[in-house]
Amino acid sequence: MPSQLASLKQWVDDVARLTQPDQVHWCDGSDAENAKLVELMLANGDLHKLNEQSHPNCYLHRSSPQDVARVEHLTFVCTTNPADAGPNNHWMEPAEAHAQMDALYAGCMRGRTMYVVPYCMGPIDSPLSRCGVEITDSPYVVANMRIMTRMGAAAQARIEREGKFVKGLHSIGELDPNRRFIMHFPEELSIQSFGSGYGGNALLGKKCHALRIASYQARTEGWLAEHMLIVGIENPKGETHYVAAAFPSACGKTNLAMLIPPEGYRRDGWKVWTVGDDICWMHPGADGRLYAINPEAGYFGVAPGTSEKTNANAMAMLNHDAIFTNVGVTADGQPWWEGMTTGTPAQDWQGRPYDKAVSPAAHPNARFTVSARQCPSYTDKAEDPQGVPLSAIIFGGRRASLVPLVLEARDWTHGVLVGASMASETTAAATGAVGVVRRDSMAMKPFAGYNFGDYFAHWLSFDKPGAQLPKIFQVNWFRKDADGKFMWPGFGDNLRVLEWVLKRATGQAGALETPVGNVPKPSDLNTDGLGLDAAVLEQLLAVDREGYKAEMASIGEYLEEFGDRTPHALKAERAKIAAQLA
Repeated sequence: MPSQLASLKQWVDDVARLTQPDQVHWCDGSDAENAKLVELMLANGDLHKLNEQSHPNCYLHRSSPQDVARVEHLTFVCTTNPADAGPNNHWMEPAEAHAQMDALYAGCMRGRTMYVVPYCMGPIDSPLSRCGVEITDSPYVVANMRIMTRMGAAAQARIEREGKFVKGLHSIGELDPNRRFIMHFPEELSIQSFGSGYGGNALLGKKCHALRIASYQARTEGWLAEHMLIVGIENPKGETHYVAAAFPSACGKTNLAMLIPPEGYRRDGWKVWTVGDDICWMHPGADGRLYAINPEAGYFGVAPGTSEKTNANAMAMLNHDAIFTNVGVTADGQPWWEGMTTGTPAQDWQGRPYDKAVSPAAHPNARFTVSARQCPSYTDKAEDPQGVPLSAIIFGGRRASLVPLVLEARDWTHGVLVGASMASETTAAATGAVGVVRRDSMAMKPFAGYNFGDYFAHWLSFDKPGAQLPKIFQVNWFRKDADGKFMWPGFGDNLRVLEWVLKRATGQAGALETPVGNVPKPSDLNTDGLGLDAAVLEQLLAVDREGYKAEMASIGEYLEEFGDRTPHALKAERAKIAAQLA
């Protein structure tokens, strides 16, 4: 037996001794295996079959009402030195964390099957991909990991060849919120999760591996693991440029990744290609450009708010072979959530008769899991082993005021500052208050596996001789007027902004220089057929100098949180902008 397989088998045996399952099943990812798991979950109530005529091979899962979102306050990064985890993470000493988790895991799988899930994040034959193995006692996790990753025999073969993989151990335990932890050990490339069956806490290939552990891996190996969509924009000349964009959860990432061009743009021949909607791994290529892969093979998207109007591509991929979590159901067994324009819910997400006064039909963080290949805008570039070359990187968030519709960073250092100082109003994707403005650097606040100061320095390190780096931009689709109404239509019309972004990236458009970055003149944006008032557009592009003076002071305080780990270049860039504003 090759030593790589022996070490994997040894770890599986050790975990089985600790957790004491009734049986151990090594997953091969086959259709037959999946069919058996679905049958098992239908029998035990983990899944409910949806309308076979309208939604063939679609199932509903209801999680425990106390287990519906990521739990950032119970998520730890366990490094030898607490400063390496940084103030952006909750820290626990590794030995203490292991002791705590071992006590929880002891005998926790009695009466259950332990599933061994080998998976690959990224195209199975890509040098940019990385592998992992998740051990879990949840068949729901197995079914989701099969959709979300390249899971099974091919991944196991790659692991046996390479010998290096991220170890993930998960048990739903008793689903007790008081016995729930998600621990990350970046120095060991391992993850331990207990007490939750919810997506990001339980599908360990997703945020835990693809962001927290991968960001640490990426720093040591010279690449970037980011919370970004990847989208290809094809212009009427047939040229496709790829953009990566970071937004906090529920800020329209999936809608942008699957954008449908406005009618006039479609007529002219514009097309949009979805490479990924959530996570982006970027590696420098031999030509100095950054090349990106989507490590995921599926979408774990927020359902409420997804509709024919907001994201017709997403709706088109959800009528077969999908798993829905915590959505409502119509009387004839179709999935339903707030934002849908057809159907009427009969049951809410907890299986109770629907009563609007008691509960929304779907939980605000209800999800769908579906293969990326089902998306009408899917491109086979998502399976390109070399990845796609990036022309632009975009940072965005929910800001009701201050931040213009779009601005361009002057250079890479300024762009890193723009990303580092991103702020957004919180949404239902994380536990806690909704609508609070918080700094969320690169939309990575809950996901960076090490100190943000070191993370900013790692970003800056890519600006070296010979690098052909993408231009960096900031967007804000969420500006509101005095009456609290959104000023920009958003959705498909965001392509109007992306057109300017790509023209800037290829040197084909002008801009107005301001102390906080370059903004388009109103005439630089194509607003044909939009019916947008000229005064509104001017306001959307205006730079509020007084407001930005306060913002720069706030950014300065934020950067100080990371002490001497904050790169001097970032502090100097902030000071330069503050001086220009003054």
